[in-house]
Amino acid sequence: MQSLTGRQKAAILLITLGPDVSAQVFKHLRDEEIEQLTLEIANVRKVDSSEKDSILAEFHQICLANEYITQGGITYAKDILEKALGSQKAIDIINRLTATLQVRPFDFARKADPAQILNFIQNENAQTIALVLSYLQADQASVILSSLPQEKQADVAKRIALMDSTSPEVISQVERVLEQKLSSTVTQDYTSAGGIESIVQILNGVDRGTERTILDSLEIQDPELAEEIKKRMFVFEDIVNIDNRSIQRIIRDIDNADLQLALKVASEEVREAIFRNMSKRMAETFREEMEFMGPVRLRDVEEAQTRIVAIIRRLEESGEIIIARGGGDDIIV
Repeated sequence: MQSLTGRQKAAILLITLGPDVSAQVFKHLRDEEIEQLTLEIANVRKVDSSEKDSILAEFHQICLANEYITQGGITYAKDILEKALGSQKAIDIINRLTATLQVRPFDFARKADPAQILNFIQNENAQTIALVLSYLQADQASVILSSLPQEKQADVAKRIALMDSTSPEVISQVERVLEQKLSSTVTQDYTSAGGIESIVQILNGVDRGTERTILDSLEIQDPELAEEIKKRMFVFEDIVNIDNRSIQRIIRDIDNADLQLALKVASEEVREAIFRNMSKRMAETFREEMEFMGPVRLRDVEEAQTRIVAIIRRLEESGEIIIARGGGDDIIV
């Protein structure tokens, strides 16, 4: 039992839990993790009942320890486990947990309200803010990025996109700024966070005005970076790149008032892409109503475009439409 690797134990655990539960677990794993575990499962020949029981017991103990850490930190978990299992057993479990299910930096912050986090970090330098946002949930980071002063937004976004690895010393220093809810820290290796995908996820959640401000600024500061980010995210003007069938599906879900507002300042190419996928009568009605709409606030237009983009991204995620991205990876045939 001691000679088994962590991956082998995980494979045996999944076999023991059965195909239904294992399938649910796989949904939360990365592709390479699924491939590695599938290979391990395929290599398992025979497991005796005592080995299964031992692995299940170890898994249960680690789950309990992880729950205790979530409730009150490493020290709290250790105290509870010592009372239940004894000092040495508790230390063994905590060591295994921190080695394999490492507690990510700023774990406490991911449970906090974005407004609270903003209060702590808004006066920090751009690099510090970028580091914190890189470790938060994308929806939290989106709210905070939108709330920062405009002159700071693009700088923070750029630093997230270009971030690679950060030393544990720096992470610990920044964590102390938010130490109110942090009960303990753990020993860490150099930790990777940030990068292009991180900022794309964050920008996908900000409002249309913030998104445009950041991308416009990045196009001036670093055109190549701006182009790389735009290739991986969808903006309202990208409707012109969607196939006709998908546009027709999108129109069905969009509120007519939102679409009229969004098209008020849209390019002729975007308008044409929409109108050619409407019936002739519907397109004529839309054009007439837009002519009589009169002046509208830019903020209202941007909010309407944001809602439309959210619908498009939802339809893409559900597989109902396909959006061709930059780089040729998603060729439509």
